[in-house]
Amino acid sequence: MEYRKLPHGGEPISILGLGTSSIQEAGEKEIEETISYAVEQGINYFDMASAEAKPFPAYGRALAGVRDQVYFQIHFGADYTSGTYGWTTDPDTIKRSVDWQLSALKTDYIDFGFIHCIDEISDLQKMQKSGVIETILRLKQEGIVRHVGLSSHTPELAGNVLDMGILDMMMFSVNPAYDYQKGDYGIGTVDDRMELYRRCEKEGVGISVMKAFGGGQLLDERTSPFKKALTEYQCIQYALDKPGVVTVLPGIRGKKDLERILGFLTASPEETDYSVIGTFAPHDAEGTCVYCNHCAPCPAGLNIGLINKYYDLSRAGDSLAVDHYRKLEVKADSCIQCGHCNHRCPFHVDQVSRMKEIKEWFE
Repeated sequence: MEYRKLPHGGEPISILGLGTSSIQEAGEKEIEETISYAVEQGINYFDMASAEAKPFPAYGRALAGVRDQVYFQIHFGADYTSGTYGWTTDPDTIKRSVDWQLSALKTDYIDFGFIHCIDEISDLQKMQKSGVIETILRLKQEGIVRHVGLSSHTPELAGNVLDMGILDMMMFSVNPAYDYQKGDYGIGTVDDRMELYRRCEKEGVGISVMKAFGGGQLLDERTSPFKKALTEYQCIQYALDKPGVVTVLPGIRGKKDLERILGFLTASPEETDYSVIGTFAPHDAEGTCVYCNHCAPCPAGLNIGLINKYYDLSRAGDSLAVDHYRKLEVKADSCIQCGHCNHRCPFHVDQVSRMKEIKEWFE
């Protein structure tokens, strides 16, 4: 397993976490065994926006002995009163739901307390007016909530909450379909969404990725908005390459799904290469580096994707990106202008010109 540090706090977060939206399809015994196996394989991050109440007690039993080694995302706004998922902004209902979740999970603290699924300004205003956000912040001061998060599908709304300066983590839907305005949650332009990812990295707000497979639609050419299927490993790598991303949270139905997802860790570069999206992504994606590194290997030894990422982050105002760039052993000024990268780039980026531009920027 690989780990990325949470910028606000420094906790090591596994690059593969788990969502709970589908695991209720398994029996409680299998859920418990699956979660125990996940921890054995190094997974330490669990999102608890479940479709049903059923998984919570199984998670509690499975993780009771390793509670200090794992992290829960618990959502203030997810209601399990009926036994299945419901969404609410009512403060009393939220309190009862959170109390029940803590009891079922056998814990007395929340690693990540999330403002849950806010996509409209009116919903954010309800959360503010009802005092839910204030409650999360108070619980953080008391040490019950360790970090504050937000789950959203809307870049503009996410930006409004970032403006409050309260977030440590954001759960956001990152995949090629939504980033290129395909599907119900393809909200915001390519530039809007990339700007959000860069802003999160700049401000030290980690991103935990939901819907990496577009609700499964990207995995089947019959349902893919591109009319071509991607693999789970391609989608996971795509998300991990975006600025700010700390962990990807695929939903699983049981141990068999988990074992397949864990195969990502030993997958070959060819299996995780998502550059094929350059052949069917919209025209407004052309000329934009998505850090896929399909241009590799560079004869001069440049990590072209990483150089582009640091450049884009630096232009967005991230001072740390400047330091990261300057620590690279091979920088843009080492480009020999052979054009190998230009010929291989599926997004038709003129990387030779970009290297000149990047060299001048950092100088």
